[in-house]
Amino acid sequence: MEQESERLLKEPDVYKLRLYIAGQTPKSRLAFNNLKRICEVYLASKCQVETIDLLKHPQLAKEDQILAIPTVVRKFPLPVRKIIGDVSNTERVLVGLDLVPLKE
Repeated sequence: MEQESERLLKEPDVYKLRLYIAGQTPKSRLAFNNLKRICEVYLASKCQVETIDLLKHPQLAKEDQILAIPTVVRKFPLPVRKIIGDVSNTERVLVGLDLVPLKE
């Protein structure tokens, strides 16, 4: 019980995520839709997603050291975490980005 209450205290009020894509390709749209579903199902209103199209803003790739796309970056809470790909594997995304799903 003590561990559970400690975990609840550590959960952030909001997760800030960035999705890096390159145009409106099928893979980019798939990544966006998958991330949107993960946020709605597992994080409810605790998720803010900023989508960055590197075709329009290539200079922004340097800030998060983006080497492949699509890439999701968890900006907050720290530490920064990244997942590369279309984020279709929900469990991998939740674990890789260290996202704490809401209790059901």
